[in-house]
Amino acid sequence: MLFDIIRGNMDFGEVVAYILAMVAIIFLVLPFHEWAHAFTAYKLGDRSVKYRGRLSFNPLAHIDVMGSIFLLCFGFGWAKPVPVDSRNFKNEKVGMAVTAVMGPVANLLAALAGGLILYGCLTFLPVSFVYNEVFRYVFIFLNFYIQVNVYLAVFNLIPIPPLDGSKIMFLFLPNKAVNFFYQYENYIMIALFALLWTGYLSTPLMYISNFVLDGIDYIAKLPFLWAF
Repeated sequence: MLFDIIRGNMDFGEVVAYILAMVAIIFLVLPFHEWAHAFTAYKLGDRSVKYRGRLSFNPLAHIDVMGSIFLLCFGFGWAKPVPVDSRNFKNEKVGMAVTAVMGPVANLLAALAGGLILYGCLTFLPVSFVYNEVFRYVFIFLNFYIQVNVYLAVFNLIPIPPLDGSKIMFLFLPNKAVNFFYQYENYIMIALFALLWTGYLSTPLMYISNFVLDGIDYIAKLPFLWAF
């Protein structure tokens, strides 16, 4: 996205809409994502997340500065991971998998909320306002917001440590294999960023993200079908 701005592919209003969408995600959705991890872990028996102050919607408890900068510049980023003690779960692997999946679920719910707001505006606002230049940027803002949330959900479900998808994958792997991944987690993360930077992951991620976007769009539109 940063390169689109530099190349002049976006006008001033679109840049502002994009920045506002990213700010909304950084201060509202990323904390919601991490809270979903913490709340799920807490309900499954890990009380340590409460003592670490992660059962909170306060952005300051969750925001990672570098992750926020990456989100603004490149459209993907991260917050401070919630430290979870899996020994407090009845079943460590199942508990970690369920806790992990709730983060991407939070992003999908946030995207769905954006879709409902979008179709609500199209349904109930006066036609003169909907076709106004101002609403065009509101529409762009909501589209950026929805798309980035879906992309973050799909990205986090990649079964590569330390992403959430790896905890789901570990549910089906023997402990020896899980320990191997944890041992080389930092190197795997570097390789992941290299794949992202070179664009090798772009095509499959965009294909899956577009499929999920179509699903979110369909569900968000259902309550307003009578108007279309």
